[in-house]
Amino acid sequence: MRRLFPLLLALAGLSASPALAADGAKTFMLQCKTCHAAKSGPMGPSLSGVAGRKIASLPDYKYSAGLTAKGAQTWTDANLDAYLAAPAKFAPGTKMMTGLAVPADRAAVVGYLKGLK
Repeated sequence: MRRLFPLLLALAGLSASPALAADGAKTFMLQCKTCHAAKSGPMGPSLSGVAGRKIASLPDYKYSAGLTAKGAQTWTDANLDAYLAAPAKFAPGTKMMTGLAVPADRAAVVGYLKGLK
């Protein structure tokens, strides 16, 4: 399944096409917005600028030990995909309860996240 993600990005032109980002926005609003807002809150960190940022690096959010342990890494497309696919597998002990099983949904959300500044 993870091999499908790069293919989906290649088909999307290696960047977030407007259609892909729009699909990601819909999925984000339905499944992510409850915990992730423009500013970090008790339920989750802000995802503005998350693409390319160091993992667990916002000072206004208390990350789980699992994500803090990955702090030397950055949120690449592959890391975002892996985390969205299986949060607890990517970062054991993470606070994020659910992931996105469908690769196309993950690709769309990653495309959307890349546009958040």
